[in-house]
Amino acid sequence: MNKEFNKGLFLAGFGSFWWGFFGVLYFKYITFIGHIELVVHRCLWTTFTLIITTFFFSKWNIFFTIIKNKKNLFYLFLSGFLIFINWTVWIYAIATNRIIDASFGYFMMPILSVMLGYIFFKEQLNKKRILSIILVIISILYLVLISFKSLPWVGIIVAFSWGFYNLIRKKINIDTDIGLLIESFYILPFAIFAFYLITVNGQNDFKLSDPPMMLFIFLAGPMTVIPLFLYIRGVELCGLGPTGMIFYITPTFQFLLGYFHYDEPFSMSKLVSFIFIWIAVIIYLKDLYETS
Repeated sequence: MNKEFNKGLFLAGFGSFWWGFFGVLYFKYITFIGHIELVVHRCLWTTFTLIITTFFFSKWNIFFTIIKNKKNLFYLFLSGFLIFINWTVWIYAIATNRIIDASFGYFMMPILSVMLGYIFFKEQLNKKRILSIILVIISILYLVLISFKSLPWVGIIVAFSWGFYNLIRKKINIDTDIGLLIESFYILPFAIFAFYLITVNGQNDFKLSDPPMMLFIFLAGPMTVIPLFLYIRGVELCGLGPTGMIFYITPTFQFLLGYFHYDEPFSMSKLVSFIFIWIAVIIYLKDLYETS
């Protein structure tokens, strides 16, 4: 049991590190193709990668069971819209030197999920979690009052889109990868149409005449799916509490890369706001540790 638990911690940790480090480096580097085309390719090749993994893990029976339920299809349509917003805004953040703002959202997201769980599922809140939620609200209000322009809209959209995405997925409770595949199928027609427009206007970097570039762009799919599989497997082996703590590896590395590697500006008002968020995170993680 302890061996399985440790394996889960490792997988969840590596998945979180992948998202926060390799993911940022890869998507940041490839933004030279333009964030619109990059979003399109992330949608296209994530779908393709999930089709391959569904064949590999023999999960088509699960897929067809899920799509027979109209409730599942409706909720997955909504969650597909939210994941598309999340991907689009995050890549926009990477492309426009707002990685620190995006990390703000991922620091905030688990605590936001606790608040949404209370509102929509009547999940119990203890004093520490209530305090964490209050600190997050104070952090946002502080930036609004100090300078509306410095409000990290990117991070807030990332947090709320991901938070409501998780909320909807919790309502139907289906396999993460198969759910994402169905969501990707909803997005796919729009991605194909957008790619067609990009190609017709001669603005595409994905060309048959440049196989190495094609392969590099194709990696947007595996770069999305692999950390997802690692993290979900970690959750299965050691539970939501420990992996909830480990997830914070992701925004930590995003913040460090944004500040130290990409030299993004970090104003004093944002520092104060982040301090509120970090205190909230510490309180939340301490509560997770004590209750897990």
